[in-house]
Amino acid sequence: MKAVIPAAGFGTRFLPIAKAVPKELLPLGNKPVIGHVVEEAVASGFEEILIILSRGKESIVRYFTPDPELERHLEACGKTDALESLRAVGRGARIHYTYQPRMMGLGDAVRLARDFVGRDEAFAVLLGDTVMHGSSPLPAMRGAWQAHRKSSVCIEPCPQDRVSRYGVAGGQQIGADLFDLDRLVEKPPADEAPRLTDSDGNPLPYHAFAARYLFAPDIFDFLDSASAGFGGEIQLTDAMEALRDRSGMLGVRWSGCRLDIGNPDGLLEAARTISGGR
Repeated sequence: MKAVIPAAGFGTRFLPIAKAVPKELLPLGNKPVIGHVVEEAVASGFEEILIILSRGKESIVRYFTPDPELERHLEACGKTDALESLRAVGRGARIHYTYQPRMMGLGDAVRLARDFVGRDEAFAVLLGDTVMHGSSPLPAMRGAWQAHRKSSVCIEPCPQDRVSRYGVAGGQQIGADLFDLDRLVEKPPADEAPRLTDSDGNPLPYHAFAARYLFAPDIFDFLDSASAGFGGEIQLTDAMEALRDRSGMLGVRWSGCRLDIGNPDGLLEAARTISGGR
């Protein structure tokens, strides 16, 4: 399977530093944020990776491109640890790049992957500014695809006062951490948000999308026909809901630690977590 990592955008919440350094390259432990994301994809069996960039983020390409001159220098200096860490960047991944010419939302970024993905196989989407710490939901999502041949979205419990910030899922439990979804809504008011139910029909806490998706290639048909919504953006959730209505969609519940690097406070909290601060 292939993986797509959207990493375009202006990073406005990280200005002015994002003017020079993409937020995906900000350090988290001993590697940048996107380094963690690529490693997760490779460890989960997604070795062919497309990174969606915007102009001005060429430093992401440089980060993953081998530097023989620097390697020779480190080897000559006997800096073997530094040399090994350099050679480990992107190890096991075959990385491709394309550019999103206009910032028209996540749905627009994903649809740029159509030629890369092709029509024959499901693919994963990993948001480039979100790190799954300690474990990844992708193996379970691959297992759900193999068992049910349905697209899926990773979901996690969401406090009621934060529901309006995320895509939210409704549906019924069909396995220990697996749900057959019947409604997907982007950033709903809490009093209009869908809910999951357990296998007996009892309501569960709100569950939001958690930055990892596994789609059948049919998603591109709905992205191509989607109209621009709020802010002139193509909403991925709208295409997901259309795909769910036609062929079904699963929610894979994940109870790990998601590190959202979308703003400076999130990066600071993620750094504390990575360093063992909590």
